[in-house]
Amino acid sequence: MTVLSAANGHHSVSGVFDAERPFEINGVVTEVEWINPHIYLHLEVTDADGEITRWQLETAPTAFMRKAGITKAMLEGDGTPVTVTGIESHTLPNVGWIRRITFEDGRYFQISAS
Repeated sequence: MTVLSAANGHHSVSGVFDAERPFEINGVVTEVEWINPHIYLHLEVTDADGEITRWQLETAPTAFMRKAGITKAMLEGDGTPVTVTGIESHTLPNVGWIRRITFEDGRYFQISAS
C-alpha cells in the first residue's frame, strides 16, 4: 500500500487527483489521521470474492470538517461502515480525494465538488 505523507504539504486537488476518474466505494474505516493541512481516512474495502483492498483517502482540513459537522469521533477507525465518493489519484492506486461520505444510517456530508 502506498502511503501519502502529511509532510507533502498543501497542494492543489487537481494537481494530485483526477476529476475524470470518479469512484464510489463501500468500506470500513480502519484509521483516521485528523491532522492539518488535510485529514486522511483509511478504508478497507471487501470485494465480492472477499478480497480486501486498502484505500487512503484525503479530505478537507480539520476546521472545515468541524464546521461541516463532522468530528473525528464520527470517523474513528473502529470499523465504521461508510460509502465514499470521490476522485482517484493521477498516479497512485487506491488513493483518492473525498467528495462525499455517507454513513450506514443514511446521514451524508458533501465535502467538496472537486
